[in-house]
Formats: sequence, structure tokens, C-alpha cells
Amino acid sequence: MQGNTHIVGGITASLAFAQISNDNPFVLVGAGIVGALLPDICHGGSKIGRTFPIISKIVNKLFGHRSFTHSLLFLFLAATLLHSFIPYEAITAGILVGMVSHIVLDMGTKQGVKLFFPINISVRFPLTTKTGGKVEKVVLVLLSGLSLYFGYELISQFVQVI
Repeated sequence: MQGNTHIVGGITASLAFAQISNDNPFVLVGAGIVGALLPDICHGGSKIGRTFPIISKIVNKLFGHRSFTHSLLFLFLAATLLHSFIPYEAITAGILVGMVSHIVLDMGTKQGVKLFFPINISVRFPLTTKTGGKVEKVVLVLLSGLSLYFGYELISQFVQVI
């Protein structure tokens, strides 16, 4: 999936998580966007890879694309580090939700992800799409609609409290 789809996926997942969480939805969404981009640090052409090119090259040389940074091991290590160093739970939750949304979206591509890294097995959904293809554009529109819905729900709840 492309960066814009991952960003909207992170927003959608964060807003959905905000429905069941007491965390600040604005913090969740901001952190969710960061988390939605983070797994692609292994790809030099990604939004985050272009922002941190040296780190991106190192990670890509060590692991390749859609392997370690798209795995349960990476999620576990990120969760451990975030819980250890970030005192604000909404930031940690948002980043992790965004990361999960990224991995799930990439499971919808033909390449899939190495979810169980270091085991070299690609995991993908039975129905996949080409990155940047027409189906991805449909997914982007659907995620945008869900973001609007979940955003409306949060605003409605906020207005009722006032």
C-alpha cells in the first residue's frame, strides 16, 4: 500500500480505537499516523524512509522490506520500548494501533508481510491487490468514509457531554 493509504488507515484505526478507549482521540490520531508510517522505515522510497534516509538504508540492509518491521516481533519490541520510555499511554496506544493498521493493510498486497519474522513465511490475505492499483484506491475511499464516521461519532459523544 502507498503512504496515503497507510496514513488514512492509521487515522481510521485510531478513531475506531478511540471509541472504546478513554485516551485523548487527538493524541491517538496523531500517534496513529506516526505508527502507520513507521513499519516502512525499511523502504527508502517511503515517506518515513525519505525523512530518515540513513536509518532506512541500515534497516533495509539488515532486514529487507516487509520483514522485521512488519512482524509481530517488531510490534512486541516497539510496545516494550514505548511502554518503557513514553509516559503518556495514548501516544503508545496510538503508535501501536497505527503500526497494526499498516501491517494489516500490507497483508492485502501480493507480496504480503513476514509476520512471523525471523521465520521466512509471507502472510497475506486470500484476496490481494497491487500496490497503487485501482483496488487500493477503493480501499482508500472506504477507509476515508470510516474515518468520517468514527470522527462524527466522537464529536457527537463530545457534544453530548457538554
